[in-house]
Order: sequence, then structure tokens, then C-alpha cells
Amino acid sequence: MPGVLVLNASHEPLSVVSDRRALVLVFRGKAIALEHRSEVWRSERAAVQIPSVVRLTSFVHVPYQRNVPVTRRAVFGRDEYRCQYCEGPAESIDHVLPRSRGGQHTWDNVVACCRRCNVRKGSRLPAEAGLILARRPQAPRRHGWIYASAGRAIDPSWTRYLMLEAAG
Repeated sequence: MPGVLVLNASHEPLSVVSDRRALVLVFRGKAIALEHRSEVWRSERAAVQIPSVVRLTSFVHVPYQRNVPVTRRAVFGRDEYRCQYCEGPAESIDHVLPRSRGGQHTWDNVVACCRRCNVRKGSRLPAEAGLILARRPQAPRRHGWIYASAGRAIDPSWTRYLMLEAAG
């Protein structure tokens, strides 16, 4: 389920909600649909096109900076579902500095990994196992929370609104 990107009245990304929640926001006049998907929900008397991006009609003050938790879904999203050693499809996560050697479960120590590379590496450092990281792991920037909310299902129509925010 891809979900719907919710923008503040100022076009700042706020959250990702279900299709149903987005339709309720639009029907109650609390949001305006900016982009639509091709999917249509039908009832006895109506057909409603599902939005992919909605903007709230009134501004919501967000007083904090989001901290993105280190979850499997978020790590896969950050690493684009690719193994960071062989660039094949990722199936698991790997601690670059193994936990058995004091490695922490943090953004700069966790990468997406295929099963083959994960077994090959074991509880060794990548260099000891003859593996090279494709890129150094780091915490996601600006909209990293979207990976945790939507995972693989980030709608291409969202890019325009996420780039708008990054420029501002």
C-alpha cells in the first residue's frame, strides 16, 4: 500500500497516511488533492479517484525535528533495497562493525545486505571478509522519515514536492 503524502499548507511534507485517511481529509475540507493516482474507488453512486498527494488547508505547527528510527524498512529504503556489498537485491540488514565486536545498531553502522554477503561476512569486518561497501552508511537526510513510513512504495509524484521542500 503506497499511502498518500500529506503536505502542510506551506507545502512542507508532514506525513504519509492511508488512502482512506486522505479521502476523509479531502471530503471534510481539511485538505486539497494536488496529485491523483489512476486507482478509483467506487460506490453505488460515486467514483472517487485516489489522491497521491494532499495539502492541508490550514497550517499545522510542527515544533520538532524528526528522528528517524533505525528499522529494517527505513534501512532498506535508504539503501534502495540493494545490497551494499554486491549491489544485488537486499534481503537482510548487516552491522558493518558486528555487534559481537561492540558495534551499535545505529544509522552509520547498519546497511542493507543480501543473504549471501551477510553469511560470507559473518562476524568479521568487511575488509576481513574481502567485501567493500558501495557507500558509507549514514543517517538519512531531510525526508528520511518517509522511508520508515512508506518503505519501497514511494510514489514518483511525490518527488516534485520533496524537492520543493529541499530547495526551500
